[in-house]
Amino acid sequence: MLTIGIKGTQTIKVTEENTAATMGSGTLAVFATPAMIALMEKTAYLSVQDALDEGMGSVGTYLNVKHLAATPVGMQVTCESELVEIDSRRLVFTVKAYDETGLIGEGTHERFIVQNEKFLAKTNAKKG
Repeated sequence: MLTIGIKGTQTIKVTEENTAATMGSGTLAVFATPAMIALMEKTAYLSVQDALDEGMGSVGTYLNVKHLAATPVGMQVTCESELVEIDSRRLVFTVKAYDETGLIGEGTHERFIVQNEKFLAKTNAKKG
């Protein structure tokens, strides 16, 4: 059952594969903003997935985040999410990311609950 206050946590290691230089969001070998955003989305969706009915999922629709500090290769990044609003199928989360020295990113993330097969059928219909 979905309830306000559901929390999630995910941790990853910064590697060459998730640096700005590799991901194309910059030229430096530091944790990429797109990688931080992907971690935030993953943390949020996993936190509520088990509370959804069978065949249901959620899709990300909105992000408003700040990347506050750089993290070098080799360090761990942990994301924490909290479900703070439920409005019918709309879910709103606060998200925060930390490296081993402190806060590196924060913001809000919005997801919508979808029926997976119906969503995919509608999306695939775009191909004609």
